[in-house]
Amino acid sequence: MTEALVLGGGGVGGIAWITGLLTGLAESGQDVTGADVIVGTSAGSAVAAQLGSGLPLEELYARQVEPSLQAVEIMAEMDLEAFAAQLGAALGGGADVPEMRRAVGELALRAGTVPEAERRAVIESRLPRHEWPTRRLRIVAVDAASGEPRVFDGASDVSLVDAVAASCAVPGIWPPVTIEGRRYVDGGVRSVANADYAAGASRVLVIVPMGAEEPFPSETPLPRAVEELRAQGAEVAVIAPDEASKAAIGANALDPATRGPAAEAGRAQGRALTIEWVRG
Repeated sequence: MTEALVLGGGGVGGIAWITGLLTGLAESGQDVTGADVIVGTSAGSAVAAQLGSGLPLEELYARQVEPSLQAVEIMAEMDLEAFAAQLGAALGGGADVPEMRRAVGELALRAGTVPEAERRAVIESRLPRHEWPTRRLRIVAVDAASGEPRVFDGASDVSLVDAVAASCAVPGIWPPVTIEGRRYVDGGVRSVANADYAAGASRVLVIVPMGAEEPFPSETPLPRAVEELRAQGAEVAVIAPDEASKAAIGANALDPATRGPAAEAGRAQGRALTIEWVRG
């Protein structure tokens, strides 16, 4: 059996919640961190890289809840509704999905943000190791100019820090990341989890801190991707935050103060949860 772990986007609160959830699941006898392949998008890419570092879950969890171990973060506000309104005004309606992604990239390229180097330092601080692990990681970002997705892995000849930074480059908030002369934005611009990149696995666990709703128009929204994976014969389970976890993550998942509460709520949810695998 080939197992895949798909980790979706959700800001620093999402990173903390996923880490707590995985810790709680392991404590309840459902450790899924040994999956053959991990697909990471945005916050999920950071967790995927952290899992690949070789640190045990307890240490990764401690890095979310203990102030002395927490990564250095930059406070930001995430307002997807305002961004969507700005995008709609720029397009004037009637755009197809690829055109929408290109428009998102154009807005991201024009946005005033912190410098790339300052943001890259944040990603460096998040990752216990900066080298690609031997296990298979797939980290998803979107080319800001073309709107095309790119999946980075250990064979891409791209640094792990740059790949994660690109996948985490929330448009309009963080700067697009320069890789090989191209600029990349958040993988969530394509899909909240990009679960279709787990195709070929016989069991797929999808964890989505923001829930199944897509923040941007997508040809492969999560429900469709899950349906297609099941149609291919895979057992698939999807986990989203419960009410306590939603409250802990709060209205602004980019607020570093959410890390402790989100991790604790995720751990409690994981301890109480039984994964329900469904095959098509």
